Amino acid sequence: MAKLYFQYSTMNAGKSTLLLQASYNYRERGMDTYLITAKFDKRAGEGRIGSRIGIGTEADTFEEGEDLFAKIERRLAESEVACIFIDEAQFLSKDQVWQLARVVDDLRVPIMCYGLRVDFQGNLFPGSAALLALADEMREVRTICHCGKKATMVVRMSESGMVLTEGAQVEIGGNERYVSLCRKHWREAMGDV
Repeated sequence: MAKLYFQYSTMNAGKSTLLLQASYNYRERGMDTYLITAKFDKRAGEGRIGSRIGIGTEADTFEEGEDLFAKIERRLAESEVACIFIDEAQFLSKDQVWQLARVVDDLRVPIMCYGLRVDFQGNLFPGSAALLALADEMREVRTICHCGKKATMVVRMSESGMVLTEGAQVEIGGNERYVSLCRKHWREAMGDV
């Protein structure tokens, strides 16, 4: 039975590494996979999913307003796919998450989504909120704060190393821009003591 999965965490927890490993496992057994990532996230290159540990692969992309049910239906018409993997799932819209749910229910293909749960201000991303509501199964991918506790939050840093408390929800970046923290240390960094 196909399901919609959501694996979420904060920055630098290894979500993309897990996605790439899971896809590799399918392919190693002769089953094709379909990988999709956000078009505007070009940190690993356009149309590419990359991991901090240096592994990566080519992927199709999604963009704002795109009908993912139609996109996936076209791909499935080309050849059979055992599983669909979505990286940077926090950037999906609510409608796109519903489209993915329709793929699972109507086309009977499992979809594994990987993404951030909350932004640097502690707010849910739209895609993550929809996935938390609609996913059949969810799993938190864990990483740690500098204190050793589980990191569940992230702060955005300026170029000079200052913690930013305001700004657009979406700003692409990696270790140079974001630091994962436990809630207590996030509150301290954000000035909520």
